Amino acid sequence: MKFRKLSRKPALRRAVLKILVRDLILKEKIKTTEKKGKELVKLFNFLIEKAKKEKESQRKTLLKYLSGAALTKMIYELGPRYKERKGGYLRMIKLGHRISDSASVCQIELIK
Repeated sequence: MKFRKLSRKPALRRAVLKILVRDLILKEKIKTTEKKGKELVKLFNFLIEKAKKEKESQRKTLLKYLSGAALTKMIYELGPRYKERKGGYLRMIKLGHRISDSASVCQIELIK
């Protein structure tokens, strides 16, 4: 998978995306910048496809990105919830610009 650089080194970029994915799974709704949000959608779609699989070998990919409560929720709640759905797991709503630095902000939420 190819990602935007997000003005960070690779290790920091992976850490930011892991944190965003974890928060999205646990809270089911987060606010972030538009560019981070677009990368988050790509990564989440990849991970939910792995969580939907029945095979344990497919689910091992999730261990690279998730742990603890987020991993459990992804496998046992979100995987079965989206089993019949072929895509479109997230909704991205643009909220405008942040006052401090004029960055485009969006809200990302899971579709029920």
